[in-house]
Amino acid sequence: MPKLTAAQVKAVSEPGRYGDGDGLYLTVSPRGSKSWVQRIMIDGRRRDIGLGGFPTVSLAQARLRATDNRQAVAEGHDPLLEKRRAAMPTFREAVRTVHEANKPRWRNARHTASWLQSLETYAMPILGGIPLDRIQQSDILGVLTPIWSTRPETARRVRQRIRTVLRWGMAHGYIDRNVAGEVIDGALPPMPKVKNHLRALPYQEVPKALAIVESSQASLAVRYCLRFLILTAARSGEARGATWAEIDLDEKEWRLPGSRMKNGAEHRVPLSDAALKVLVRAKRLNNGSGLVFPSPLKPGSPLSDMTLTKVLRDTGLAERATVHGFRSSFRTWALEQTDTPWAVAEASLAHTLGNDVEQAYVRSSLLDRRRNLMAQWADFVEQPND
Repeated sequence: MPKLTAAQVKAVSEPGRYGDGDGLYLTVSPRGSKSWVQRIMIDGRRRDIGLGGFPTVSLAQARLRATDNRQAVAEGHDPLLEKRRAAMPTFREAVRTVHEANKPRWRNARHTASWLQSLETYAMPILGGIPLDRIQQSDILGVLTPIWSTRPETARRVRQRIRTVLRWGMAHGYIDRNVAGEVIDGALPPMPKVKNHLRALPYQEVPKALAIVESSQASLAVRYCLRFLILTAARSGEARGATWAEIDLDEKEWRLPGSRMKNGAEHRVPLSDAALKVLVRAKRLNNGSGLVFPSPLKPGSPLSDMTLTKVLRDTGLAERATVHGFRSSFRTWALEQTDTPWAVAEASLAHTLGNDVEQAYVRSSLLDRRRNLMAQWADFVEQPND
């Protein structure tokens, strides 16, 4: 194979690979960019090593780098491994990269923030400055052991998030194993799985609770939003982020796009007369933002996720109830006080059911039955209190 000349390297423009001998090639891309690649055997395997782009790396420089790599291999070294180690990210750098990559798919802003905060608090003091390939099992145990028994749920989450970061490192070839995986199980005492149920009022107490909230000092937006949330059995974020564009008063429906739903699927909520009355009252809150329940403190923004919780605290209800718990109150009421089929009640809560065919059936054929159920719930919730 004849050697390349500097003039040829500069002039060539046809896409392809041009050999210089001894495994060195000039590669020309379809767009015309040029780069150097060395093909070499390392531990019995043929490997390609990028040597840089032309003209930044000249023909003479590419030949010199190729010679250095051949010498390193002859001495038992792996130029590719050493190159990768030179670019090895620290744990802190890897965390930032993984966090940024996942933010677009995390719809919950609170989870997005807590994912990073938990690692900043518990993992970074020990792991932050260590390159990924230098992290040892003892380092992981140093993070987890102090909180494993005292803060078990936090420890689980921190370990899971460390594992996610290290899996990213494995996928990109920086490390060969995950030292936060099963390999450390024997050093950590068994942790029983505890399912924490959110506090929920007995459904019999929901009407009285609403009356208490109605007579509180909370803003109109907060009182209307909480009543609407309970009447529709919606999640907090769904109700707080409700927009007038989602409301069809003529069809008496609230249509939430998949982008706002936990399961990513569009959800249609049949609106009872009581829910419609809340919307009529809420029109006085209209500030041009398009939000049904805009924040009175931050124009153009929805109510914060703690606003509804605060009204429960201020009225003394928080000791026995959470905002999300009202969904459980509704579900128990539907089970004990109506003959509603299981699928209808679950669909009312926007839970994913069965396969695609069954889900399509739930979205269409059960809407009228869900409308009847929500009307019954509204009658129960709105009943007079002694």
